Amino acid sequence: MASVFSAIIAGDLPGRFVWEDDEFVGFLTIAPVTQGHVLVVPRKEIDQWQDVDADVFARISGVAQTVGKAVRAAFDAPRAGLLIAGLEVPHLHVHVFPAFDMGNFDISGADPNPSAESLDEAQVKIKSALRDLGFSDNVPD
Repeated sequence: MASVFSAIIAGDLPGRFVWEDDEFVGFLTIAPVTQGHVLVVPRKEIDQWQDVDADVFARISGVAQTVGKAVRAAFDAPRAGLLIAGLEVPHLHVHVFPAFDMGNFDISGADPNPSAESLDEAQVKIKSALRDLGFSDNVPD
């Protein structure tokens, strides 16, 4: 059975994408710890992060690093947080988010009901920051 992330990637479920390439996508989570919380996800379904090929792990880390630079810039955050939890969906995903304090690293404190306006605003800001960083080719329309 396909994961919910595979359904989002395929367009069967809605997603607010900020990054796309042949191997990975980045889209906003529907339960952000801070505004601008992005999930970087391989297109291929891989459950456990430690089972992924080291080269793939390096590439997803590179995309997460780029997205991290964008969320820091877009939200004027002192840090970009990065977490791999993997308990919610059995499909590898790297959480990247603007981090303002250590409490932002507690996923249990995520907002279960962010406004559509907040998510839309975050998408626009992150896409703009990615373009400013020179990654226009990876920013979906």
